[in-house]
Amino acid sequence: MAAVAEASTRGPKVPPGSPFDLADDGAYRRWRERKLEQRARRVEDLRVEVRDPRALSAAERAALLECIARHNMALYASPITAEDPALPRALAAQLGLVRLDANWLADEDGVSRIAVSTADGSGGGRADFIPYTDHAIRWHTDGYYHPEARRIHGMVLHCVRPAARGGENGLLDHELAYIGLRDAAPEAVAALMRPDAMTIPERGDEGGVARAAQSGPVFTLAPDGGLHMRYTARTRSIRWREDADTQQAVALLAQGLAGAWPWALRVTLAPGMGLVGHNVLHERTAFRDDPAAPRLLYRARFLDRVAVPA
Repeated sequence: MAAVAEASTRGPKVPPGSPFDLADDGAYRRWRERKLEQRARRVEDLRVEVRDPRALSAAERAALLECIARHNMALYASPITAEDPALPRALAAQLGLVRLDANWLADEDGVSRIAVSTADGSGGGRADFIPYTDHAIRWHTDGYYHPEARRIHGMVLHCVRPAARGGENGLLDHELAYIGLRDAAPEAVAALMRPDAMTIPERGDEGGVARAAQSGPVFTLAPDGGLHMRYTARTRSIRWREDADTQQAVALLAQGLAGAWPWALRVTLAPGMGLVGHNVLHERTAFRDDPAAPRLLYRARFLDRVAVPA
C-alpha cells in the first residue's frame, strides 16, 4: 500500500475523507457500499419523464438532479420531437451547465449536429471524424483529447431521430469503473492518476499542427470533489505510459468494459429522449439510416458539472 500512496502523490490532490483517497480505505469502503447499493440496475432506473426539456417544472428538475447525483447521468423522455438545436442549452442551463465547449466541428451556436457526414465535404469536413459516420464508437468519455483547461465535465445528448437500425448506446457510470479497478488493483488506479498516464499525440493537417499533443491523467477530481474520467478505448493515436502498473490498468479497463463488469446499461434513444449529466463512459453501435429520415442527435458539452444537491 505504501507504493500506492507514493504513486498517488504524483496525481491530483485529494482532500481528506474523500473516497478517492487511495490512502483512506475506510472512506472508500463506506462510499463503495452506498454506490453499489444505489446503482442503476436497468435503464428504467435512469429514466425521468419531462413535459418539455426547455422549461422543466420544479419536480422534473429535482428528479433529474437526484438521478444525476446517484448515477452521474439521467435519461429524460419527452414528447418534444421537433428539430430545435437550442433545446440542449436550454435544458443544460436549468441544471447548472452554462460554460459551453464550442468545438470547431460544432455549429455556430456551439451545439453539434451528430449526423452522418458525406465524403464530398458537404458535411463541413466532418466525414473524417467517427461520430459523424455510421460506424461503431468504442467506450470513451467526451473530450479526452482536450487540455486540462477545457476538461469536459457535463453533457447533453438529445435525440431528434434515431437510425432505422442500430445506433444503440452503452452507458456506464465512471465511478463504477473506478470501483472495478480499485477492487482489482489499487496500484492501477494510482497509475491512472499520474499526469502522464495517457497521451493523445498531436494531430496535423495541411496547415501544420491542428491540435497539440495532450497528456493527462485518466482519473482526477473536479473542483467539487467529484470524480472525472478521461478515457478512450481506441488503440490508435493513443500513447499509454510504459510502466507495468499503467499497462495493467489499461488491460483491466478493457476487460471490464468488454463485459467483466456487470454495470453497463444499453439504450437506443427515441425521439424526444436524451442523456444529461456528467461525462460518463459511453459507446455506440454501428447503424444504418433511413435516407428519408436520417439519424440526428444534438450534442452539447460543458466545462461545468451539473449542480447536484450536496
